[in-house]
Amino acid sequence: MVDYEVTVITGSRLYSFTYDSIYIKLVGTDGESEHTDFNTNKAYFSGAVAYFNVSCPASIGKLVLIELDKQPLLLFPEDSWFPAKVVVKSPEGHTYNFPIYRWITDSEVYRFREGTAQRVFEDDHCLGRYSREQELQERKEDYRWDEYKEGIPHNMKADDLLSLPCEVRFSFTKTTEFLYTAATGLTELKLKGLADCKNNWTNIDEIDRVFCCKRTHISDYVQEHWKEDAFFGSQFLNGVNPMMIRRCTTLPSNFPVTDCMVFLHGQMSLADEMKKGNIFLCDYKQLDGVKANIINGKQQYLMAPLVLLQKTPDEKLMPIAIQLKQKPAQDNPIFLPTDSEYDWLLAKIFVRSSDFSEHQLNVHLLRTHLLAEVFAVSLLRNVPMVHPLYKLLVPHTRYTLQINFLARRLLISKDGTFTQFAASGGKGVVPILRKSLSSVTYRSLCIPEDIADRGLEDVPNFYYRDDGLRLWDIIHRFVKGILGYYYKNDCEVQRDSELQKWISDIFEHGFLSIESTGIPQRFTTVTELIQFVTMVIFTGSAQHAAVNSGQYDYGGWMPNTPSSLQLPPPTVKGKATEATMLNTFPDISTTVNGMATVWLLSKQSSDIVLLGQYLEDHFSEETPLRVIMDFQKELKGLSANIKNRNKDLEVPYTYMDPEAIENSVAI
Repeated sequence: MVDYEVTVITGSRLYSFTYDSIYIKLVGTDGESEHTDFNTNKAYFSGAVAYFNVSCPASIGKLVLIELDKQPLLLFPEDSWFPAKVVVKSPEGHTYNFPIYRWITDSEVYRFREGTAQRVFEDDHCLGRYSREQELQERKEDYRWDEYKEGIPHNMKADDLLSLPCEVRFSFTKTTEFLYTAATGLTELKLKGLADCKNNWTNIDEIDRVFCCKRTHISDYVQEHWKEDAFFGSQFLNGVNPMMIRRCTTLPSNFPVTDCMVFLHGQMSLADEMKKGNIFLCDYKQLDGVKANIINGKQQYLMAPLVLLQKTPDEKLMPIAIQLKQKPAQDNPIFLPTDSEYDWLLAKIFVRSSDFSEHQLNVHLLRTHLLAEVFAVSLLRNVPMVHPLYKLLVPHTRYTLQINFLARRLLISKDGTFTQFAASGGKGVVPILRKSLSSVTYRSLCIPEDIADRGLEDVPNFYYRDDGLRLWDIIHRFVKGILGYYYKNDCEVQRDSELQKWISDIFEHGFLSIESTGIPQRFTTVTELIQFVTMVIFTGSAQHAAVNSGQYDYGGWMPNTPSSLQLPPPTVKGKATEATMLNTFPDISTTVNGMATVWLLSKQSSDIVLLGQYLEDHFSEETPLRVIMDFQKELKGLSANIKNRNKDLEVPYTYMDPEAIENSVAI
């Protein structure tokens, strides 16, 4: 007889323990063990480590998989168990790791592969291949595609939270903190009598009453500087939406700005300034024609502005012209800094309100949340646990499916907060998402190409670009180190049917088979694979942090980012007053409910997992483990550099500091 030393580690999640009897079978290349009962009258408590021996008449060779099941004790109800992993030491002295990290809720037999990654074309054990196929069949039942609305990326089908598989749901800690943050924010507002108040603001100082105890360093700065042109311009670079601005080399034909409008005394010309690379454009054309919402029984207004900015000799980005509607007309004036105080301020307020809608629906919801869900669902449907791609990407799917389910249920549904309190809510959501998807390109999702295509390589003080490019390079080296270890040549990529199914599903269900997006339909080279996986990780971690984490910083002071506006823009100059501005702002209830939402969406939970941190041991081989350690060291070094730079900044840029970036779209 020979003995196999078995270590069973129960996960540390709340309620992950079980009182049921646990059974195991070891399967090797030369045979298998008996179905062995670990009947020791001990409970498998959260975080517990249990040791057992499994005896066999002779060695069963190299271990391929284990079979696990649990059976309820007599007169006891069946409960759930969350095993983390099983470690087996063979009589020959080899150690085999079996990552599990899933809930076992019934008495069925589950098979788990040894931790060494295997691609489908090299998996030559008959039971190993069978378990691989069975796993994917089960996953295709658990993770089914659904269509929320025609013309936007598909999502996972789920009728309610309980229909989400246990593995992808929030932890108890995450759930508790999420609900507490949401409840306390609205409770505070209701106690102040604000959440249901449909009156207009009568004084700018009244707005300070809202969330007076919920302040950040940057939200205070915004409140003080929101009217300033230099701060208005800086937000296009380092605010929550750094994706709109691009260098302007030719004025759009529908934006007839002249030299005499923007340059007094003829000291400069737009043509010369464009040649020098000093002119920039933000064009919100995707909002054109969108029917604005009705809030509290009152028609709201949403513009599709064009904004012209100039880089000044002191390296500031200053707005020099704003047109609030796309079609030039006598009643659509071009507003200038030389106009009256409230004409110019109102023009900027309309731009900031349009930016809110563009940011929330396109830059934030579509380009991070919805795409991250597509990447995750395709992974979970098409790639088994033993595959190197699964091991690499599954940590970057944490909580994404539940947070997106909640977004559809609580934000953009018929009764959702966004539907009720945003100008682009209700009937505007789907048209904007459809337009946005049609404009997405693969290059625009890859920050090096996106920055180059927008002509922003040398814009000064552009910290989103600086930190983002360095993060992209670090992630790219990490992905190359992992996937380059498993895929030695292009032929191996082409032969991997599971890999090809993953990308083809993404092309079909995420990008609706639109070839003009440039999204690959299949992988032909290792280089292509590494680039795409880098984009997937960057999108769900760094990019999401850049466009999500600062929402309360820049939106906590409503006048800087109104979710909606109650009056149309001025059609003639010279008549706007402070009263006009106050009556244009969203009413009190719209303001405070919008602010409560951005407070919730900016609040990280205490069980956050930062970029590069991996709580689950999916990899077993020495090379991937070393690559992970190198990745963590590089992220730590970048974090130190960012903190050092921020010491000298009046407004620090922290959103792409690795110590502030979550590993996945989780909020």
